[in-house]
Amino acid sequence: MNHKHTPTSNFKLAFSATTHCLVGCGLGEVSGVIVGTIFGLTFIVSIALGIVAGFIFGYLLGLLPLLRAKMSLKSATKIVVATETASIAVMETGEVLTEFFFPGMMNAALVDILFWVGLTAALLVGFAAAFPVNLYLVRRGIRHQH
Repeated sequence: MNHKHTPTSNFKLAFSATTHCLVGCGLGEVSGVIVGTIFGLTFIVSIALGIVAGFIFGYLLGLLPLLRAKMSLKSATKIVVATETASIAVMETGEVLTEFFFPGMMNAALVDILFWVGLTAALLVGFAAAFPVNLYLVRRGIRHQH
């Protein structure tokens, strides 16, 4: 998997991979809060659901293009787990830490502007945390299929 890229293409690939990760993690965060709100779950449980959903969405978004390219599910899953796990884990960690420390976020409801401002801050922190991981993976030739 060791492909040579120019520094500019490395940066673009890493940015694209991080944006892809952001979509999956963002969908996970929001779905976790929606499920938590519907069922009256605590903030901690809602965040845990969001993390699990973030991994699921991230992996699914990674699998789709590979499966469309006629790769077997087994091969595609191996590639996606190898290339997505570190990025998703770092992004989720940044997001969760931001959500815990963002003033008022733990008590904000889905309909509160504070929730959406806090979520935006969390996603930005997650992106900033995951970008170096993806840049490293691209430079190593590990992250290139998206």
